[in-house]
Amino acid sequence: MTAASVAEDKYRPLLRQDIEENTKWRYGPPSYELVNKLFEEGRTKVWAPGSLEEQVQTMVKQWEMEMFHKLDFQENRSVDPEKYIFSLNGRKGISLEEKRKLGGGYIPLLQTSLPEKLRPYNPYAETADSSHKAFTTAFPRGFALEILHVYSGPPEIVYKFRHWGYMEGPFNGRAPTGDKIELYGMAIFTLDENSKIVKVEFFYDPAELLGGLLKGAEFENSAEMLLRAVLYSGTLAREERVQKL
Repeated sequence: MTAASVAEDKYRPLLRQDIEENTKWRYGPPSYELVNKLFEEGRTKVWAPGSLEEQVQTMVKQWEMEMFHKLDFQENRSVDPEKYIFSLNGRKGISLEEKRKLGGGYIPLLQTSLPEKLRPYNPYAETADSSHKAFTTAFPRGFALEILHVYSGPPEIVYKFRHWGYMEGPFNGRAPTGDKIELYGMAIFTLDENSKIVKVEFFYDPAELLGGLLKGAEFENSAEMLLRAVLYSGTLAREERVQKL
């Protein structure tokens, strides 16, 4: 069976067939066509090519791609897999192997200290695959990222970011709302002497994301969820056709 080819991406310059030809992908080579369009339509900053802000934005998009889509840590080109540490909101840092044991995917990004019965969405009950499916279903066009401000350059890069997307699919038993959901935060990326990422620290409120995803009406059963999702998708398709007329 021939492996799927890698589509080149202008915002992730290392995502190329000649570089990633033998990469082991979790879900096959990723395509960013839809989220790139969302990014270009909704961004508030357009950074000059070669500027520090543009370089940081490219670095973070590359890092995100590898964290979510590559199976083998040793194939990560943006990080040093032996030194890499991740931390959310001041928690103790975890290595890539500890991240995998925690569940991987979106789970480390949604860590919470809330008691289990008070969690509207429990990341620890999910797997990397189930959480990936949940969020990519809720955001079929993706969850775009832009860098708003860079406060310091390498080796310790401190920046402010914005994520946004439209809830056009169901999430955790809730109906799609079509609303734009935004998430703002700060991050610190530390690079080594080889410009590899060795430490990532994020500071943001996961409830800003989950709150928007849980506003939709609650489904009574899976059949209703499927029906309403199909109807909502049909409405979006009709609206898109009208816009093109």
